[in-house]
Amino acid sequence: MVPGMTAAETPEHITRTRMVTARAVLQGQADLRTYPYRLLAVVSHHGLGGDKVSEAVAAAEVLGQFGWDLVNVSEFASNKIVYAFMRKR
Repeated sequence: MVPGMTAAETPEHITRTRMVTARAVLQGQADLRTYPYRLLAVVSHHGLGGDKVSEAVAAAEVLGQFGWDLVNVSEFASNKIVYAFMRKR
């Protein structure tokens, strides 16, 4: 479930899906303190074109302050969603 990601982004949900929305990160609503994996996908589906990339990269910048490195940013044409792939240091 990505488009809209309507389920609450609880730590359990983030762990199960290995994804968090860029919006949750930017609004300080993503709790990754107990996230057990090294890799995480930050999902951006708001805005048009470059706005999604900007949102994903901005969220990656925020996560960088908490020990995460940006690995790659990709836009998948089939669903027009941008993913920023992160790796925990």
